[in-house]
Amino acid sequence: MLSLRRRSVSGLSVATRYTIGSGLVISALAVTLIALLIPVSKFGDRASAAAAGTAAKPGTEDDGAGTMSTAYGPLTAADRDFVRKVRLAGLWELPAGRQAQQRGTRPSVRTAGMHLVDGHTELDRQVLQVGQALGMDLPDKPSAQQQEWLNQLTNASNAEYERLFVQLLRRAHGKVFALLAQIRAQTRNSMVRSLATSANATVLDHITVLEESGLVDFDSVSDASPAPASPAPVHHQGAAPPQMSDRRYEVK
Repeated sequence: MLSLRRRSVSGLSVATRYTIGSGLVISALAVTLIALLIPVSKFGDRASAAAAGTAAKPGTEDDGAGTMSTAYGPLTAADRDFVRKVRLAGLWELPAGRQAQQRGTRPSVRTAGMHLVDGHTELDRQVLQVGQALGMDLPDKPSAQQQEWLNQLTNASNAEYERLFVQLLRRAHGKVFALLAQIRAQTRNSMVRSLATSANATVLDHITVLEESGLVDFDSVSDASPAPASPAPVHHQGAAPPQMSDRRYEVK
């Protein structure tokens, strides 16, 4: 039987034997190629999935310090705190400014109220855009301390109101002014940097118009000042300005 097969094969023409041999080689190569491609393809899919799972996404922490990766640059915990504080400032200074426009008897106090309303309306618009772009949840009401300040203004007598308004707002703006400089100098996030630049101009404008009222007690806006007494109205020209309690006007 073996010799018969050999004779059958040997009886084939050279061209036929070459065709059969080539077909076998090609088939073997095709099977080998398929076997190689399948695991490579699967590995590529797994690698892509792994890369997608580990890539830093906007709004997700990428280091132990709480820094987040965003399309606008790293967003640190200090950056986020600053953005929230800008939002909080508008939530109490806007109503305080409107109230000053209504209750102020001095033109300078009404002007300061107008600057507060104009400045924080624009700044609030910007901070909401920044918060949305960075995926941040921002507050929608003043803090407990800020609400207390608003309550003090609402309950103040007409004689006390203007000095209380100027002192509260001037001290608050002085506090945030120092924070602005630090954030503006250190942030690596372009959205936060732009917000800090706008806020810096707004706060400086507000400090200026508040001081132009002539009602600022600079001793009590200083952190190093001793605890003075609560405000009292001035009844005659040239009287010493009332002292303000550090506890009552502390800005946190």
